[in-house]
Parts: sequence; C-alpha cells; structure tokens
Amino acid sequence: MDELYPEIVIAGCGNMLFGDDGYGPEVVGRLKEYTLPDNVKAVDVGLGGPHFCFTMLDNGVTRKLIIIDIVDFGAAPGTLTRLGVEDLPPGSYRDAHSWDLTEPLNRLKDIVDIMVIGCQPKNVPTSDFEIGISKEVEDAIPLTIQVVLKEIGVDYGNS
Repeated sequence: MDELYPEIVIAGCGNMLFGDDGYGPEVVGRLKEYTLPDNVKAVDVGLGGPHFCFTMLDNGVTRKLIIIDIVDFGAAPGTLTRLGVEDLPPGSYRDAHSWDLTEPLNRLKDIVDIMVIGCQPKNVPTSDFEIGISKEVEDAIPLTIQVVLKEIGVDYGNS
C-alpha cells in the first residue's frame, strides 16, 4: 500500500510509564498479534497522538480514526465507553499532562469519522513513574479488542 496511513487508523494513546495511561499502547500491541485487513493500521502514538492526528491521516484515503485511550468518565475502573467527538465537551478530554484534546479532534470530525474507545482508569500517577496497568484495566483489554475488531469488520470469534 502506497499510502502513509490507510482507510482506517487505530491510534493507541498513552504512556506506558504512568500506570493505566499505558492502556492505549497495550491494546495496540495486542491488536498487532491479529492479521488486520490491508486497509487498517494500528499505531502506538504515545502521548502526542491526538495532538498530531493530522499527520496520522492520509488526505482523501483515511476515512476512520479509532482512538484508544483512558478517559475519566466517573465509572468503575475498567469500564469501557464509546464516544464520538460530539460527546466531548471542550476541555473534557485531556491527556496526562492536562492538554485539551477536544479541539484538534473537533477540527478533524468533518473530514474523518472519529471514535474514542475509552477505558475508565484506576491509577494514573501524576508525578512518579509507575509501569504496569491495574488489573481492572488489564481485564478490559480483551473486550476492547473485540469492540475494535467489530468496528473494523473483522470477526475472529471470541478472543
């Protein structure tokens, strides 16, 4: 495929050094164990993903962006939610450094279909490094993978 990024981009956002913030990269790492269709690319975009999402899309080719990240929405740790950009009021979706991520996503929403698959974190340290995600978030990863595979039209049965 000649395109930098194909029709569907799955972006795992987060930082493995800050506890549950490693959820997005961990999901993408496990998705790479699957044979994904040629029109799909899963990428660990670290902390900068939503800020640099313009560079993750191939104009005229990419039609869907699936962001996998932790989202604090007041639920029990490990609970998943599926959000569209319209579900993210300004300032409601921030990364671990308190950067507002809704503005860059709102600028893209008319160009590409954007979905955020968010997992309620249990533990995201703000100052000290802590490698490893909580059991609750770890347990949410298989369901996250099932949601992503269904969204991209791939059926591997129960995984």
